Amino acid sequence: METLETYRQIVQQLLTTYANSGGDDRVEAQTIFDTEWDHYQLIYVGWHRQRRVFGPVLHLDIKDSKIWIQWNGTETDIAAELEEQGVPKDNIVLGFHTPVMRKYTEYAVS
Repeated sequence: METLETYRQIVQQLLTTYANSGGDDRVEAQTIFDTEWDHYQLIYVGWHRQRRVFGPVLHLDIKDSKIWIQWNGTETDIAAELEEQGVPKDNIVLGFHTPVMRKYTEYAVS
């Protein structure tokens, strides 16, 4: 249970940091934390140059005591940032890769 709570804190802090990192004042960065089912997202909502902005930037889940990176719309290596926070590589799953391709990464397969 301690690991689950720690992972929740790490993921929430990571998304909050990205949400507060600035940007266009007409585009709102919203964090969505579902601590009951362990789904965590950062989305952008707003307008930029007469165009609608809406969509996920980051989506992480915690499943079976592992952090799954479901979507990374940033240029940052989120897995490396999780490692810096103390999450072992075998507890990080690159969910955006097919299961076949995951075995060729240095992270968990599932």
